[in-house]
Order: sequence, then C-alpha cells, then structure tokens
Amino acid sequence: MCDFTRRKLVLGAAAVAGLSTSEAQDQAPSTTAADEVDKAVPVSSGVYFHQGDIEHHGHCNNGWIVFKDYVLVVDANFPSGAQNILPKIRAVTEKPIRFAFDTHHHGDHSYGNEFWVENGATPVAHTGVIEEMKRYETGYYGAKPGRWEDAAKSRPDVAASHLKPPSVLFPHELYFDDGEHRVELLHLGIAHTHGDAMAWLPKERILFTGDACVNGPYNFVADGDVEKWVVTLDAAKKLGARVICPGHGPKGGAAVLDDQQIFFKQLRERVGALVQSKRDARAIYQSIPQIRGDLMAQPRIARYVDKNGVTAQVEKVYQEMTGQAFPADVKTAK
Repeated sequence: MCDFTRRKLVLGAAAVAGLSTSEAQDQAPSTTAADEVDKAVPVSSGVYFHQGDIEHHGHCNNGWIVFKDYVLVVDANFPSGAQNILPKIRAVTEKPIRFAFDTHHHGDHSYGNEFWVENGATPVAHTGVIEEMKRYETGYYGAKPGRWEDAAKSRPDVAASHLKPPSVLFPHELYFDDGEHRVELLHLGIAHTHGDAMAWLPKERILFTGDACVNGPYNFVADGDVEKWVVTLDAAKKLGARVICPGHGPKGGAAVLDDQQIFFKQLRERVGALVQSKRDARAIYQSIPQIRGDLMAQPRIARYVDKNGVTAQVEKVYQEMTGQAFPADVKTAK
C-alpha cells in the first residue's frame, strides 16, 4: 500500500445467549482501545500484545512470544513502529529476538524488517508475501518505483531505511515449539491479501490474525478477495480461539472474528441484491449511502463502517461479482 498509514488507506478506500460471565467476556470485543494503545499488554505467560497507534503514526498492532531461548515478534511494523516496541520487548526479556513474522506484505506490517534484521532477527512469511511484493514493490525488483518509494515520500522512517523481503518462507504452515510455547504460523486462505498468514497459539488459544481480522474501520480490500476472505474467516473460527489479537484495533474475544465476517457477509448481501436486480453501476454507486446506513444500523458491525471507506469496499465487491469496476464517469458524477 503506497502511503502506508492505514487510516489514509481506509479513507481512500451483544451478549451471547447461554454463556457464563467469563465466557461472555471472551466473546465480546474489547472496549479498552484508548487505554491499551502503545502499551505492551500480557495476554498470557510470555505472550504480549501491543496495539499500535494507527491514528498518529499508522502503526499496526504487534505481538511477541518469549520462548525459552529466543523471542518471536508478530509483524515487523513500519520502521518507527519497530523502534517503538523494541524497548518494550527488552523491558520484559533480554532473550535474543530471532524471528519477525510478517502476517502479510503491506508496509505497516513488513517495512520494519530491516530494523529487526539489524537486531538479530530473521523475517518469516508465507510464500505469497514474496509474490505480492513482486507485484507491488516493483522498485525493489528492478522496475518502476513501487509502494516503498511512494511511502518514502511522506514517511521519514521509510525513507531512511530499505525494503527487506522475508527470507524464510512457508507454503502452508510453520511451527515453533520449545515444549512451553507452541506457535503455528498458518496460511488459511486468501483474505486481506493473497499472502495472509496468522500466528496460532493452541495451548493458550490465542490467535494473532494480522489484517485478515481487524477490530474497527480498518478494512482495506483492494489487494484481497472479499468472497474468499469470508471463507478464510470460517477456517480461522474453527481453530477455537479464546483471544483475538487483530492487525488493527483492540484485542477481543472470539466474537471479533464473527463480527469481521458478518460485516463482509452483510456487505456482499447488499451489493449482491442490487447486482441480481440488474441495477447498473451508476445505480449501485448511488446506493452506497443506503448501504452504509444499513451497515451502521447493526450494532455488532457498526464499528467497521468508515464513512468514506465503504465506497471502495462496495466497488471491490461489485467488481468481484461482475468483473467490472465502477466507470470513472460514475465516480466523478455529482
């Protein structure tokens, strides 16, 4: 993504019956976003979640797992985000940071790779991350300037560093297990990008999702596939996570996965109904305020609705269903 502040990209673009009190807390989305931004929060013994400051710095969320002999970091972040969390990791352990796991290729999750390499870590990712970088980071691969160069125009931290693609790649899964902690890096399918992977801790039932699941109005859809995203979320739900650590927004319970999926299902249902009724692109574009209002009216998913970002999301779904984007004259018409 070009200028990697997630907020800019998006702008460009209930109690559960029958659960005990503790179970309901596990299922409900967190409401402590403001309290946890930029803080290292222990999720379990040796497992930490850090909610990045997206509004001011464009930082993604991070996590880290302290194994017996080393540390695994979840997401490299921007260079400035990586610099921000290193002292917080050092505040809880002096063990070497051996691995930095990129959940996908976007700059707010991978542009900090060079920083982690300089601090002894090896970047790890699904094979699709390299394919996506070849597609979008064209400057690095010898063609015209790509997203890195674009981001460097507005981000001094990017301009002062270099793109470092991950060097350890896995096609489906990769496990880290020292007898105390087990972390499974899993590619469950196409979602936010074609190279998404998640970090699953089966003993603790903690899932770090990257941007395949967010908790707020942060869904950037241009590089993914919304229809397949819904299916990938089904696979994630089958893991049985108790705690969801999303790519952006506060951590929460299992309901965060449900709500993320419901949002996309409702979006697809509304756009699909218009497509099935043979409405043309202009009519569907003009229906966006109504679609936005319908989504906002649903308490479980209202937090996913950005007043500007819905347009790009509707267009993406329309394109998946028809093979066509909104014509330029439709989008510029008053």
